[in-house]
Amino acid sequence: MQVVFFVRNALESAYNHDLLLKMQRCLRVIVVKKNKITIVGAGNVGATAAFIASQKQLAEIVLLDIVDGLAEGKALDMSQAGSVNGYDADVTGTCDWSKAAGSDIVIITSGMPRKPGMSRDDLLAKNVQIIKSVSESTANYCPDSFVIVVANPLDAMVYAAAKVTGFAKNKVMGMAGVLDSARLGCFIAKELNVSTEDIKCVLMGGHGDDMVPLVRFTTISGVPISELLSAETIDKLVKRTRNGGIEIVNLLGYSGYYAPAAGAVKMADAILKDKKELLSCCAYCDSEYKAGGYFVGSPAVLGKKGVEKIVELDLNKQEAEQFAVSLAHVKELSVKVDGIL
Repeated sequence: MQVVFFVRNALESAYNHDLLLKMQRCLRVIVVKKNKITIVGAGNVGATAAFIASQKQLAEIVLLDIVDGLAEGKALDMSQAGSVNGYDADVTGTCDWSKAAGSDIVIITSGMPRKPGMSRDDLLAKNVQIIKSVSESTANYCPDSFVIVVANPLDAMVYAAAKVTGFAKNKVMGMAGVLDSARLGCFIAKELNVSTEDIKCVLMGGHGDDMVPLVRFTTISGVPISELLSAETIDKLVKRTRNGGIEIVNLLGYSGYYAPAAGAVKMADAILKDKKELLSCCAYCDSEYKAGGYFVGSPAVLGKKGVEKIVELDLNKQEAEQFAVSLAHVKELSVKVDGIL
């Protein structure tokens, strides 16, 4: 805002009246220009993501759902919350894809959620069809957007979205590693009674029971957790992280949504603000980690070009073997996606 005031003061002291008018028009365009995020699915994850993004005033938000009135009602509720808390909530609820046109980012949360007794893989056939429909609309109305997928089974749904949209591989990604990292960080913080802000975690592989938390690269203010926790305790926390999703499902009867929504918004924020932020997420890997052209969890730099770089870590033998197992599962599901589409 200081830059805007400086320019405006300079304009007011300008001698050339015509130049003043031209510069004022340019300034008006600069100030009015806003980013736009469309969130598909007004269920728990989608609505929470819209609320978090609106609180951050990150962009103009379009909340889209096929159920008439659902997105509209939640958007209205969010706008009223903005009035309570003193910020302008720019949220539009709709069933109309045309209102998504021009979006910078599309966050896909629509899909069948997990229920007790279900694995993420159980959702594959149903959610592929949903992702296919949403991806077709995304390509039609938002051809220049970046896509962040949240639906499960995550890695396979990212693969499906990329295949249907035809978008460049750096523009399609999945929110999983941010969530899994947050879960591990939360458990470590509670175990040691330290701030989660000090904890940095790295996770790789598919978003499932065979995910690969990289303990060797997990630190608290730069101190490896192996210096602060016993191997037995670390193993316990890693196991809980791998089962973090089903733990919530068993407690609630449905999937968690606060943390997944926050993870998706964090990724959108990194892209829109060109943060060059290193995050664990589901991204396209070819020669990287010898993945062979699949979307799989890996540390990646996110900025204005989407996934700008896959960071290749020097995995030890155990880590490489665990990643290979997880990658094989991702490939298996991706092949099933090919058979459905």
